[in-house]
Amino acid sequence: MHIAFQSQCPARMDAPQWRFSMLEAYRQHVAEREAEGVPPLPLDAQQTAELVELLKNPPAGEEDTLLELIKNQIPPGVDDASKVKAEFLGQVAKGSVACSLIDRAEATRLLGTMIGGYNVKPLVDLLDDAELAAGAVEALSVTLLVYDGFEEVAAKAKSNASARQVMENWANATWFTSRPEMPEEVTVTVFKVEGETNTDDLSPASEAWSRPDIPMHAKAMLVARMPDALDKLAQLKSKGYPVAYVGDVVGTGSSRKSAANSVIWHTGSDIPYVPAKRTGGVVIGGTIAPIFFNTAEDSGMLPIQCDVTGMNTGDVITINTKTGEITRDGAVLSTFELKPNTLADEVRAGGRVNLIIGRKLTTQARDALGLGPIKLFTDPEQPADSGKGYTLAQKMVGKAVGKVGVRPGEYCEPKMTTVGSQDTTGPMTRDEIKELACLKYTADFTVQSFCHTAAYPKSVDIKTHNTLGQFFEDRGGVALRVGDGVIHSWLNRFCLPDTVGTGGDSHTRFPIGISFPAGSGLVAFAAATGSMPLVMPESVLVRFKGELQPGITLRDVVNVIPWAAIQQGLLTVEKKGKKNIFAGRVLEIEGLPNLKVEQAFELADASAERSAAACTVHLDKAPVIEYISSNVVLIKNMLKRGYGHRETLQARIEAMQAWLANPVLLQPDADAEYAKIIEIDLSEIKEPVVCCPNDPDDVKLLSEVAGNPVDEVFLGSCMTNIGHFRAAAKVLDGQPQVPGRMWVAPPTRMDEQQLIDEGVYSIFGKAGARMEMPGCSLCMGNQARVRDNSVVFSTSTRNFDNRLGKGAQVYLGSAELAAVTAMMGKLPTVAEYLAISKDRIDPFAADLYRYLNFHEIENYENNGVIPIHAA
Repeated sequence: MHIAFQSQCPARMDAPQWRFSMLEAYRQHVAEREAEGVPPLPLDAQQTAELVELLKNPPAGEEDTLLELIKNQIPPGVDDASKVKAEFLGQVAKGSVACSLIDRAEATRLLGTMIGGYNVKPLVDLLDDAELAAGAVEALSVTLLVYDGFEEVAAKAKSNASARQVMENWANATWFTSRPEMPEEVTVTVFKVEGETNTDDLSPASEAWSRPDIPMHAKAMLVARMPDALDKLAQLKSKGYPVAYVGDVVGTGSSRKSAANSVIWHTGSDIPYVPAKRTGGVVIGGTIAPIFFNTAEDSGMLPIQCDVTGMNTGDVITINTKTGEITRDGAVLSTFELKPNTLADEVRAGGRVNLIIGRKLTTQARDALGLGPIKLFTDPEQPADSGKGYTLAQKMVGKAVGKVGVRPGEYCEPKMTTVGSQDTTGPMTRDEIKELACLKYTADFTVQSFCHTAAYPKSVDIKTHNTLGQFFEDRGGVALRVGDGVIHSWLNRFCLPDTVGTGGDSHTRFPIGISFPAGSGLVAFAAATGSMPLVMPESVLVRFKGELQPGITLRDVVNVIPWAAIQQGLLTVEKKGKKNIFAGRVLEIEGLPNLKVEQAFELADASAERSAAACTVHLDKAPVIEYISSNVVLIKNMLKRGYGHRETLQARIEAMQAWLANPVLLQPDADAEYAKIIEIDLSEIKEPVVCCPNDPDDVKLLSEVAGNPVDEVFLGSCMTNIGHFRAAAKVLDGQPQVPGRMWVAPPTRMDEQQLIDEGVYSIFGKAGARMEMPGCSLCMGNQARVRDNSVVFSTSTRNFDNRLGKGAQVYLGSAELAAVTAMMGKLPTVAEYLAISKDRIDPFAADLYRYLNFHEIENYENNGVIPIHAA
């Protein structure tokens, strides 16, 4: 449970007694958290301010407690509490405030433990203090997040020997060499989860409210998959070795960093001076999902991919990081290769993000001192240039790094033009941004949504709604509003063609340009620095030909991609020895150039379920021009409605208008190389294709599952657009009420309003549907839920066990098939479905599948704007 243990000050209580009561409240909080099996929450700014006053006049017998709190229970970076701490320690170090428990030298040392941000300025000032300069040098030499402080130190170094020493230490990478190397041998006890572990298993959506509270959230790890998992982990730790998380397939599904955080909490080690967070640990998988792998890298974890069939829970194994062998009792169980080749440096640095920031600081210092490149670090391996052409994805990423293209396996740091954050990962992104000491975003456009918690918020969600948007706006980001709708449906409208971006959700899959979804730590890094580390993946090309047949929808086209891969032996449903040609690669789609951008997103979005690293859809200019023109008007409307950050929104309008003035799109080269080319003839798809319970890879034709009863139907999620709701309503219009329960949730408030205006909502109401506010609704499973053990047909993104409801068996398919299923209470036969489609959908297709072109709606720029009249 969350406890805000801010002390209350009765009117009669004098100041010393009031502050002393803060300790009483804190001890109560500690006891309550201990009963929950978790450490206390970090102090907030008010508590830290009260702590500072106690340190100035410490109560007898409380000295050790006060020192423990100021040293170890305050967040680092640019948290409000860290600002109070840094100001206090700076005053003590300078001698302007006396503290009997902390002398000037100790205050200087403690400033050096704060990572960066608010502690940098006082440390730079102390370089002029003869008595404390040496301590300031030591502290700054291992501080990475110095930002503008670098220029101040560089200027001071011209006349100050201590500042010069800091520059030299940065140039020599003291921040890196002062840390121990990755050990040659690591002995661990195996904790193995058979089959596939997805991020819902590790970080259940139903517990999303607790994600920023890492130790509390970690209590929910595997709670549905393996109820005794935490007891087993505790038993394994008693063997005296760290525990390694092992699985056949690890980390599929969403991009949530909370999944990695939970594994690290149970397997890693505490971070000195950073409360309630850990680093390190080992994860071993036959396959580790790319986003999870990257998140592990960023967090200082050691991720290893190898054959795990010989490993069992309780085994004590030794990992030799030099020879690439894993042994048990001296016998080799498995072999591996450390990838990327920089992994040892990443572990030593405390994570990939630390390594990137540190290397840039070292390069910056060496340039300032006129020194050549340092030979200390392992440089990323770069592939040989094949001389062949580039794919569309390779050209987009190339453009973002100032090149024609990049090759598969090439390390680069592309510019992040658009960055997205949603509300169940946003609080973690906020905390990561604070730890990065970021006060201003460098990425051109960063947006925060409130779509995952809007409909049924908990008290902690309400607090997020009231504070997180302002946090983003303060840093130059854009804040959407509660009720606006799904992050992806909005984020797509902010994209620029042929640019690169990221987002803290695995379904951040731009239909124009390309996005590489990431965990909240990397999203924070992208927003803060304007770039993101990337080893360019290989590409798989899916090339369509032929004409779409009557009754076959784009969602069927989405599902036929894995179906075709299964037929060709490129994808298996079985998790042991799993084959997945798409995993970790870019899925590139050609042959559908005239799709509307909203339709293209349906294809791109589903690449997340293929475990693809990213997706591109090759479109002609006309639909892209139409989409960008529409979005310019939408953003103008946002400005009229008072959305912020105004300068960021205006800059994006201008960037869109600049593209429209010269609308050129990148094109893939004819001789581009792909890991695999899959050709699909649309004319051969004669019936709908569905994903079966409970695996988005378990794809079957409708004829294979027809007749199965269905209890509930969900029409919604980012996989839907306004055309789907019109088509579904056309199926239901004039029919009896649906026999089961039907949920309807449009993706955005704009869709909702248009559907209301057209009378579509009236049809759903008469059909007995339950209308949800625009947003994610059932999709993630953290809000309303379907009935336990029900059979569900859903248009949402994925159907993992227990995601939509406890024990629910979930089919995934089109909105059109969803409406027919809802009407009949079962999966129809192919003949039944095609007959209804022929009668109620096909004749009206041109009218049903119209999209929201705001530039064609009269005076939409002023839509919803409340006029202000002079008195």
